[in-house]
Amino acid sequence: MPLTQAESVIKNIIREIGQECAAHGEIVSETLVAFMVKAVVLDPGNGFNMDRTLMKSDVQKLVKFCVARLLDSKNPSLDTIKMQVYFDMNYTSREEFLEEHHRVLESRLSSVSREITDNRACVREELESLYRKIVSYVLLRSGLGSPTDIKTVREATAALQSVFPQAELGTFLTLGKKDKECQLKELTMIVTGIRLFNRDCGKGGEGIDDLPAILHEAIPATTQHIDSQLQIAQDQAYRYTAILEKVMKNPLMNKELQPYMLKEALYNVRQYEIFLQIILPIFIALASLWTSFQDETVLISVLSNLTTHLEPFLGTHELLFPEKMIQGFLDDVTVKTDVCRIKEHIEERVHLVDFRKLEWLFPETIANFDKLLIQYRGFCGYTFATTDGLLLPGNPTIGILKYKDNYYTFNTRDAAYSFAENPEHYINLIKEKAKKNAELIQLLELHQQFETLVPYSQMRDIDKHYIKPITMCESSTQTDTHILSPTIVRSYEWNEWELRRKAIKLANLRQKITHSVQTDLSHMRRENSSQVYPCKDASTQSKRESSTRVPKPQIYIAGLRGGQNKTPCGIKVNLTRAIDET
Repeated sequence: MPLTQAESVIKNIIREIGQECAAHGEIVSETLVAFMVKAVVLDPGNGFNMDRTLMKSDVQKLVKFCVARLLDSKNPSLDTIKMQVYFDMNYTSREEFLEEHHRVLESRLSSVSREITDNRACVREELESLYRKIVSYVLLRSGLGSPTDIKTVREATAALQSVFPQAELGTFLTLGKKDKECQLKELTMIVTGIRLFNRDCGKGGEGIDDLPAILHEAIPATTQHIDSQLQIAQDQAYRYTAILEKVMKNPLMNKELQPYMLKEALYNVRQYEIFLQIILPIFIALASLWTSFQDETVLISVLSNLTTHLEPFLGTHELLFPEKMIQGFLDDVTVKTDVCRIKEHIEERVHLVDFRKLEWLFPETIANFDKLLIQYRGFCGYTFATTDGLLLPGNPTIGILKYKDNYYTFNTRDAAYSFAENPEHYINLIKEKAKKNAELIQLLELHQQFETLVPYSQMRDIDKHYIKPITMCESSTQTDTHILSPTIVRSYEWNEWELRRKAIKLANLRQKITHSVQTDLSHMRRENSSQVYPCKDASTQSKRESSTRVPKPQIYIAGLRGGQNKTPCGIKVNLTRAIDET
């Protein structure tokens, strides 16, 4: 049966079982029905063959069995299955729950965030409307108070204006969509922290629930209930186990207890015990979180106390420079914020071609650009040295100078160029100035120049604050195919007959002649060589012996005997055969 057709049949069976149970007054979920169908089919006692297609009679039989088990209200096994299905459908781990919660929160805030990031406000009324939307976004994202509560909105607006005044909306609108979203999240955290701090000081916190009190009551009550239920389940499981052990020793009791399904009851309480134990660690983690929350509460009180005791140290300058005097000095003077000063020179940048031996860092070349530890707490060292101690904020976008593992920023490009010509000179000027005003050592973090005056609170963190820049660049790597030299012996041969074949081949080559030919066309181009097998005469050896020799001399002298009427005389006769006749 095709997969889609089988799924359709299973869905029809589940639907039919659900309708049958509903007709008898029992409403069951499809998940429970599917689980029961699987349990009935897997039980060999029901006689279902998994290797063949279910016939109509098999389907009717399956529906009947499932309905009967689902309607059996006195069966602990059914309760256990229902418990398992419910737990699987509703239980999620802490990480999964928080992830889903954050996903839902982001989806709910997406429309509000889109209205803010896509806004193109120009006139005053539009800018005010945009600012109100940002306040609403901060409240919705923090979850501390309703954006429809006037008191809560006023408090959140005041907290937001302290760190993000409405005059900064122009700069905010020039940012990209991603930068806007990041700034909204950061503003939410800052405003939330301010409101929590104000609540602890008794100066605000409208609409913020008393979470410590709620958790203080809810956690012990819930854990106490779980512990009691767990103890009851364990005691019940212990008793059922003891009875079953007794039955195993006394078979006669088996017939008496069989109708009561004691094992199914044991499975039921054991499953309940396991689920309670799974839930209990989450409450243990929650209790640990509550303990850390208490620690944070103590920390808030310490910070609040610290802030309160810092205020008296501001009294002297207010006595020396009363408001009337300050207003007189400010006539015909434009008061600039640090942000305005940075904007004035935001287009200026250091040209790297002007510096061959110095290293300059920029946002697009350093990954952790915003986390670098800038010298003099980010103030311009050149301006401080040349103006006898004027503090002006440095502009990192101009370029950060790296000199002897330290990083310096400047308020203008000209200041950067002047400082880079002789850094040691200006560093010494700042050091001499700090000797006259000892408070500058901690204000500008000149601990390396004055190691004996490092405060104890910062002595432990000097090494921790040092952050190396993470350079960003396009690079590629190539992995060697064989890093180690190969250890395979190519000449090894395990086959004896292959070794014999090679030996015969080598023996034949020793009797061959190799010729090489070089022509004018191939001269100085490449070496050409060829190998031929010259013709040879083949002969056979018989058992006949053959040899060659020179003719044997045969010389005779006639007439030495003489005759009756003749005088004796010798005649020489040479009978030796010629060489070519032999």
